[in-house]
Formats: sequence, C-alpha cells, structure tokens
Amino acid sequence: MHTFDLIVIGTGPAGEKAAVKAAYFGYKVAIVEKEKIFGGAMVVTGTLPSKTLKETALFISGKYEKGIYGVERTLSHKATVEDFMFRRKQVTASAAVEIEENLKRHGVSIFKGAAHFEDPHTLSVGGEKLSGKYILIATGSYPYHPPTIPFDNSRVHDSDTILQIERIPSSLCIVGAGVIGCEYATIFAAMGTKVYLVNDKEHILPFIDHEVSSDLVTQMHASGIEILFNNSIETITAPQGADIQIHLKNGENLSVDMFLFAAGRSGQIQELGCEQLGLNLGKRGQILVDATYRTNIPHIYAVGDVIGFPALASTSMDQGRVAVAHIFQTQDLEHLPSHFPYGIYTIPEVSMVGVTEEEAKTRHLSYCTGKARYADMARGKILGAKSGFLKLVFSRDELRILGVHIIGHIASELIHYGVMLVEEKKNLQDLIGQVFNFPSLHDLYKYAAYDGLSNFTGHKVKP
Repeated sequence: MHTFDLIVIGTGPAGEKAAVKAAYFGYKVAIVEKEKIFGGAMVVTGTLPSKTLKETALFISGKYEKGIYGVERTLSHKATVEDFMFRRKQVTASAAVEIEENLKRHGVSIFKGAAHFEDPHTLSVGGEKLSGKYILIATGSYPYHPPTIPFDNSRVHDSDTILQIERIPSSLCIVGAGVIGCEYATIFAAMGTKVYLVNDKEHILPFIDHEVSSDLVTQMHASGIEILFNNSIETITAPQGADIQIHLKNGENLSVDMFLFAAGRSGQIQELGCEQLGLNLGKRGQILVDATYRTNIPHIYAVGDVIGFPALASTSMDQGRVAVAHIFQTQDLEHLPSHFPYGIYTIPEVSMVGVTEEEAKTRHLSYCTGKARYADMARGKILGAKSGFLKLVFSRDELRILGVHIIGHIASELIHYGVMLVEEKKNLQDLIGQVFNFPSLHDLYKYAAYDGLSNFTGHKVKP
C-alpha cells in the first residue's frame, strides 16, 4: 500500500497544476494517468489540437494576409490533410512530454492505469493500492453520443475523432453551436469546406454578449457558413459510397460529405466507481462540488471538465490551484480570483470577462457602453483589419468597468488587460489615464472609454 497526502486522478490542466502545487508546498503527492499520453483532452483532443489547427488553417488559407502590391504568395502544392495536421502532432507531442517532465521535476509519484475506488480513501491502479488523505478527481470529459447518431469515426464524428480525419471534407454538417462547434465551423470554412451549423437555439454562444455573437454570425456567413437556427436533426443516415443524408426538424434535407456532433460532453467517471462511493453526480456524469471544489464526501475534491461548465483549460488550471489552496490552507488562499476570461478560438477570436449587456439589463443595472473598432485603430489599419471591435460595459454612477467584450484578431490575448480592469474595479478615467505603446491594439480600450464617455454625457463626437 502506497500512502500519500494527496492523490490526483488525471494529468490534464486541472490535475497537473493541482499535483505540482501540492508537491511544491512539500506534500507527498501521487498522480494517476490511464492514457499513454499525458495532458488529458487539453493535449490530445481539445485545447491545443483545435487551436493549432486554427492557426494552420489561417496560414494555409491566407485569410489574414494583408497583401503587398506586386507580391503573391502561393503554396508549392495543394494543401493536404497531412499539411493540416502536421503542426498539431508536433505541438501535442511536445506538450505531453513537458507535462510529464514537470511532474517528475516536482517529485510527484506517477502511476499508470485506470483508477478505481476501493473505499473513500483507497484507489486501485493497475494492481497497486494507493491510499490518500485527500483525493482530487480531474478525469475530464468525453463527447456525448446520442443513440440516434451513427458514429463511425470515418465520416460521422465527435469532437475527438474529427482530429483523425484522413482527408479534408468538401462539406460538413456540425450539430451544436457552442464553443467546440463554432471553432470547428470557422476552421473548416477557412480551409474551403462548405459548412452547415445546426443550432437548436436562436443565438450561438448564448453566454457571450449578443452584440458580439451577432457580429460573429455575420462574419461566419461571410465565410460561407450556413447557420440553421432553432433547428435540430430528425434523422441521419450514412450510406456506403454516398453522401450523408440529414433530415432536419424544419423539413429541410442536407447532403454532406462529413458530419460532426459537437453538442455536449459527459463526465469521465465510468471506471472510478463514483456511484458505489456515494458521490453526488449531475445528469451527464458531472461531479457536483461546492465553491471550494469539495464534493459531498469531505476529503474528495473534483476540478476541471469533470465538474462541467465552463470547462476551459484556463479555468481548470485555476480550479486545481484553488482546490489545493483549500485542502492544505496554503498561503495564496486569500488571493482567489472573482473574474476569469472566456477565450473562444473561432475565426475571428472572441473573448470576454465580466458582465454582458444582456446581464446588465436582466439585473436592472444602471449602465452604459462604449465601443472601438479595429479598423479605426492605427495598428488595425497596419494589420489590414476590416472588422472586429472592443466593447466596454460600465456603471453610470461610478463609471466602473463591469465587462469587456472583444471580437477580432488576438482577442484572447487582449482580454487580459480587461480582466485586470474588472477585477480591480477600475473606472473609465483610470483607463483613459493609462499610456499604451503606439501603435498597438490596446488603443481599443482607450477609444472605447472615450466612446463610453460620449454616450454617457450625450456629447457624441463620432458616430
């Protein structure tokens, strides 16, 4: 029997960060991984692969090429799926090795195999018994498979198997306009695939500011993506040697080369024995936790995708850190964030933090907004940006910045200054008093603040 202060199940972003932090503070830590590759979905099927594919699609398609008069850049051959996947494989392999090495550097004991609870403090892993004073579950999630979808991992895919395609589809139907569905829709559209996006709601990405999501829809339409709102699939058949046939709820029929189901994921808990242990679970296997990521069994915690929304690599990492802070009462316990950014790696990128305009209305806040467009900024003109904007939501009484919403080039990078503004309760005057490099895209913040003041005072200089 091996005994530890903390046993972490899963080497994804939540598990790795939790294990390394506990080990850094001198605790005896073990981590369990059942897959050959370390890093969980972040490395193998999720964050890094899809974001790498996005950058590859942008490069191959030349979508953001600004163009130089008299100069034309062409590929030496027509882009193949090998070109499309080459960089992804490199990034995945490098990241997996780095995670394993990081765990070893911190003295974390590594056990290979599937973990199963023998009792609330004991796990069996590949014939060995591990005992933990505390146990943290970070096993991630897997794509939900409705019984009506004939998945074959060849033409009918989920968000894992789509990374194993052997050719770029001529047409693709995606069900689910959440983060995964929207990201893949824009990636494949950039590669020249005809994309249909089926969404059972009236908005894509309903948790983001609607002005931003509407602009994304406009740009998706401009890329040739057809979005079928308030719709769903009635039947789907994939006959051998012929296109996939899809019958929609509105009576429309689609005939496509490939299909991707991207409408939901389930908690990866099948082998753990959570039900026998008495852990409280959600409807799709998500583990229910409190604000400290503690389950209903006091010494067992859960973090990352296995607890559900928001299921982002960034938030999962911090959940692992926060859980360990609560378990061992570490010195950073009083430095816990109240706001975090969302990063959606569509083409163009979308990122946000804080209150949306819709939320401000629902909460009956006295608010105002300000906006600045990429195309009006000097750096935006240099980059050749024709679309994209930054929007501030701020209070009327103190002019305090409540939310920042960005759509456009490197939005996921620009948002971090916005996180600081919201977290530190800065107001428009604080923002206007800052000096940024010129030219830079951070000018979007300053000009959005000026626009907000114009809206607030009614002295509108620029429409």
